[in-house]
Amino acid sequence: MLIIQASSLNMLKVVASILILLFPTVVFGECTCESEDAHDNNNEALKYKLGSIASILVAGALGVSLPLLGKKIPALKPENDIFFIVKAFAAGVILATAFIHILPDAFETLTSPCLKENPWGKFPFTGFVCMMSAIGTLMVDAMATGYYKNSSLKTTQVTDDDEESRVGHDHGHAGHAHGHTHGATQQASNANGSEELKSSELIRHRVISQVLELGILVHSVIIGITLGVSQNPDTIKSLLVALSFHQFFEGIGLGGCISQAQFKSRSAAIMAAFFSLTTPIGIAVGTAISSVYSETSPTALIVQGTLESAAAGILIYMALVDLLAADFMSSRMQGNKRIQSGSYISLLLGTGCMSLLAKWA
Repeated sequence: MLIIQASSLNMLKVVASILILLFPTVVFGECTCESEDAHDNNNEALKYKLGSIASILVAGALGVSLPLLGKKIPALKPENDIFFIVKAFAAGVILATAFIHILPDAFETLTSPCLKENPWGKFPFTGFVCMMSAIGTLMVDAMATGYYKNSSLKTTQVTDDDEESRVGHDHGHAGHAHGHTHGATQQASNANGSEELKSSELIRHRVISQVLELGILVHSVIIGITLGVSQNPDTIKSLLVALSFHQFFEGIGLGGCISQAQFKSRSAAIMAAFFSLTTPIGIAVGTAISSVYSETSPTALIVQGTLESAAAGILIYMALVDLLAADFMSSRMQGNKRIQSGSYISLLLGTGCMSLLAKWA
């Protein structure tokens, strides 16, 4: 529980750091590039922004909560076949979010004419940051999994030593029960092996869900601020609908990972709340600074483009390696053509739905 609370606190620090990095653009926005919002109507825009906060909050909360209902609905529990299909859809959503929504925006931002030609126009920073982010995610993923596994192994060894001491004590006082004790010890050993395997898988799922949420939170803050600083009602209306669906589908993806990690109810609720609130908070912050914020300033473009590139790298790695490869290469899916076919179709539906939303946001 302490580990999860510490992780949630770290996520809050990350979100706060992003806001601090973006805020200096209020002061240092010196680029003369004009904003695209030519037809501004502040009062009408504010109404749509308030509506978008409510709509996106409800959509995100609903999306992330649906997979968590698996504890109440037997058909949605992780051990059932349908969960593989739901998870494939979620992975498709996350993959399309990275490739279709985040990465193109990052390329456009870091190649903006408002940035100096040297170095921004002479080196593909977007691809480089995305690549390094994916490599960094791999390192964090491996180190975190190794740390938790070693901690769990030490706890198991202490338990085994206590069990052996107890069995040895019983053997010295009851020699006639040796055969029974030996059999019980063997059964306990097999049970411990099974528990270690389950514990290892659980640790893996928990690391995956936390790293995945980190990447999603970075992206959510950015899209929230982007909507909040806009003063064009037509732009906000289109973003309101598109981002509501966007957060709903993305929530399903994250909720599926949280459900599979089998967190306690309180920890799962904290992670779900972070996801649901991040974009609305970003919108509120963007609205508060919209009168002085310059979205075309070099500082804003560099910070936003770099963060988007990093978020894309995290989500691409998590979707392909930890979500899709882990399930599609598992013996359970390889041995069941029905689950395989359903997962392929679900994956394509997930990527298709999220890709279609790129037309509006």
